[in-house]
Amino acid sequence: MKKLFFTFLALAVAFTVKAQWVNNPSTNTFIANTSGDAGEIYLATNHNTGDTYVQWMSFVGGNGWSPNLQRLNFAGEPQWGANGIHIAGHEFSSMSEGVAMTTTTDGGVVSCFAVYDGFTYAVKINPDGTFPWGEQGVQLFGGLGFSRAEVIATDDGGIWALGFDYQNLYLQYINETTGSVITISDAGGQKCMFGKLTLGTDNKVFVTYEKLGNGMYTNKSIYVAGYNTDGTQFSPETLLMSEQTFQSTYIHYAISDGMGGGYIYIWHPAMYNFNVYVFHFDQNGNSTIMDTNGAAVHSPDNNNLYITASATVDPNSHDIILVYEQTDDAYQSQCKIYTNRITSYGERLWGEGILVLDNGTSPCGGYNIDAFEYGDGFAITYFKSAGGGSMATVEAQGFDMDGNSLWNTQMSSTTYDKTSCRNSSGFYGGQNIITWINSTNSVTGGGPGGMYGQNIGQNGEMGEVTPPTPPTPCYPPTNFEGEAYYNAETGISAAVVSWTAPETQPLHYNLYIEGVKGIIEIDGEYTSYYQELEPGDYIFKLSAVYEDCESDFALTPSGDDYILIEIPNHESVSEIEYEEIVNVIEIYNLNGQRLHTTEIQNLNQGIYIIKGVTQSGKITTRKIVR
Repeated sequence: MKKLFFTFLALAVAFTVKAQWVNNPSTNTFIANTSGDAGEIYLATNHNTGDTYVQWMSFVGGNGWSPNLQRLNFAGEPQWGANGIHIAGHEFSSMSEGVAMTTTTDGGVVSCFAVYDGFTYAVKINPDGTFPWGEQGVQLFGGLGFSRAEVIATDDGGIWALGFDYQNLYLQYINETTGSVITISDAGGQKCMFGKLTLGTDNKVFVTYEKLGNGMYTNKSIYVAGYNTDGTQFSPETLLMSEQTFQSTYIHYAISDGMGGGYIYIWHPAMYNFNVYVFHFDQNGNSTIMDTNGAAVHSPDNNNLYITASATVDPNSHDIILVYEQTDDAYQSQCKIYTNRITSYGERLWGEGILVLDNGTSPCGGYNIDAFEYGDGFAITYFKSAGGGSMATVEAQGFDMDGNSLWNTQMSSTTYDKTSCRNSSGFYGGQNIITWINSTNSVTGGGPGGMYGQNIGQNGEMGEVTPPTPPTPCYPPTNFEGEAYYNAETGISAAVVSWTAPETQPLHYNLYIEGVKGIIEIDGEYTSYYQELEPGDYIFKLSAVYEDCESDFALTPSGDDYILIEIPNHESVSEIEYEEIVNVIEIYNLNGQRLHTTEIQNLNQGIYIIKGVTQSGKITTRKIVR
């Protein structure tokens, strides 16, 4: 995979800790001093505290290619001194074995890595810079799994950690104590490698992993399985990507879908030419894209390659949105950036993609894409070279959720070599953060350049951003109930449904009736509805529609999101259902509106629905004519 080096103007501010996000693209925010060879930058924002943690690898402290961390507050001010915190309790190799990092819900950060002695460790650092698990941290996997650590935080302050030893995967849950080690292996002897983690519901975790044979070119397939924190498996091994043959070095990536499941994506040339393929599994670990070859971001193309993808998920539709590079097949000398949207069922919504940037024969890279917090758009950041070299600026573009361009902002206008970050922080409080490392200090003319970064708001501004206005909560109705109505004299069959209005009055309600074509719109003032139907079994669902959203389905008092109503015919209706009503409970008009009276004699001429109690104590519903 290509590594891009980019840089920028390092100011005297690099020698002081106090800093804050700036709004001038010619000057950016100092984060930490680094060595000139530093790289592998990862970021994560803690949504409970607003702090953003930055991790990078470098040869400092005499213990090899080892992790360093810095904590930034929301204003962009470094909190752990000009050098950050160096993890020095272990001897590291001269190469990276794959280092992971995550923030935890109690405000800390966990770095997870393999070290020179072949063991994997997790080190936790509190916001005040102390080590609650000790400076050496905790050893993972019982001494197994010496390569490429993965880590993800749970909602209770703990983490899931994953590693492998080029034959098996090892999974472990760590909170105040370390849990049992789960081994993921293949009974047929294939290697299980390159696992990724996505968090399910109730702190469950999904592991997506690759099964492959030996050699650089190998048969590779991708599976998913789900596990509980007690070590039990709740979701069986399920095939996502069928076996393909390509270089083993092309590995997959995973991202949560916001509904308890997740997407994976991978680029490879096995089917035709290099393309990016998407797969999806639901909250039970079931694959929802029936084509096990995946959904491609672009139609097969002899002339171009589609590679180097990054992804985000629309928090409202839960579609995956990807940014990826198109380059020519013949010389791989061109760079175009595209974005496309794919549903959880594999439908490609934006055709052959939306062009974000055509950079001609000049390189571009460092792509990241992040949805705005409330799902009203997304931003793409990238490093753009000019003149064919590695000297680059940092750019960002904003889009609405239909793919229409909103703004284009230059985040860093200075063209120096920059080592780009592996990910972005994601939007929180209206801002998103990316960082990079300068290869040299442009002020002194030599030596390490340090790490710098910049924030970008969802309106395209830098520095102090405008926090987004939360949308009106999309409250659903509650207490959804219903019953059948049948008039033996007229032969009319019907259903009457009722509900409790949500906290905010919607524009209207959508009533869905299985077997009835179309959606029935009910005015937002009403809390009941009458619908004539032929005899049969019907499933009813109800949602509230607001200006910007449609709610989840209303729940019944028992917690179901639907009502099953059996509309009887006259042969199956007991005579007791036609007993005289002696106590009126509710009266509705034919629009479903509940009237503020239970006195039939007070009604005007018309047709009404009466709900009441019969002589034998049965609650029934009748249609009357006044």
